[in-house]
Amino acid sequence: MFIISTRTFPPEVGGMQNLMGGLANALVNHGPVKVFADNSENCELFDKHSKAEIERFGGIKLFRKYRKANRIIEFIKENKNVRSIFFDHWKSVEKVNTEMIRNFPTFCLIHSKEINHARGTNLNKRTLRSIEKIKFVIANSRFTKDLAISIGIPEKKIRIIHPGCDDAVEISKEFQVEAQNILNNSFPKIITVARLDKRKNHQNILMCIRNLKEKFPKIKYVTIGDGEEKQRLIDLSKELKIENHVIFLNKANQSLKIALIKNSNLFLMPSIIVKKSVEGFGISFVEAASYGVGSIGGKDGGANDAIDHKKTGLICDGNDIDSIYQSILKFFENDNYKEFGKNALTFSKNFNWNKIVKKYLALN
Repeated sequence: MFIISTRTFPPEVGGMQNLMGGLANALVNHGPVKVFADNSENCELFDKHSKAEIERFGGIKLFRKYRKANRIIEFIKENKNVRSIFFDHWKSVEKVNTEMIRNFPTFCLIHSKEINHARGTNLNKRTLRSIEKIKFVIANSRFTKDLAISIGIPEKKIRIIHPGCDDAVEISKEFQVEAQNILNNSFPKIITVARLDKRKNHQNILMCIRNLKEKFPKIKYVTIGDGEEKQRLIDLSKELKIENHVIFLNKANQSLKIALIKNSNLFLMPSIIVKKSVEGFGISFVEAASYGVGSIGGKDGGANDAIDHKKTGLICDGNDIDSIYQSILKFFENDNYKEFGKNALTFSKNFNWNKIVKKYLALN
């Protein structure tokens, strides 16, 4: 029996939700899985069809945290066949009784932003106290491992296990046609799937699109996601007179999202560091790779683990518009994008969930 304690879980949409949902689905192939997760909209239908047993918690966040921690201890007492316990965040560990989990292989997944607190601060102390309870700290990249060490997490506890990625799925003709209609015989076709916040760096992408349209008059840029930067970015695209080259999609059906990625030539997300917020890995790069699409990512954060520089794509300086611009030119120079895409497809196999979950099981 595997236990997962998580604050975020499908059917909610997002990187963490996909990670914890993917982990649960992969573990099911190796034994029963019990998930303790926060409530989310329309979760009843999802939970009913899940192969894992899911128990949900609602109410005020602080009380929910205590109730979930107590319920995990109850469950451990009731079940003698628990093999290991996975936590999505140090806060999910914080209120769990240390003595009750000491005898199990325990894993706390770290991603960068949530541990990025200066040494000696209250949040740093809480993080380290929670981590003390855990046997293995799982960093999603080399960058996150280095960050963890710098804030005081013992290196001997840390293992790097990248997030897994589901196998590519076939898309129906209906969504293929819809994606092709949106992209409308453009070239190059560039896509970003990410929340519209400053860290994802859409502003600098739009500035590059303005410059690129002189060389590529049929360029099309599609961004899928919502966020606080949305209206500002829409206004900027109008100010730059590129609104005919840019499409903002707040949300997209999963099948349409995949069809748009599959029909694109480049996945572009040159993320930057904004205050303490940083891209710990970038599973979106791997998802694009699984459909044969190469990527350009930013040097800040863990994108270097998700993109094999000069093989599956390029790493640029997201703070430098010219660096992004020149990287895009190089990406399409001499049809390089075709080779990047081919290499990316092969590279993505390293992140298959069946391979990734075995790295966890080897630590049991």
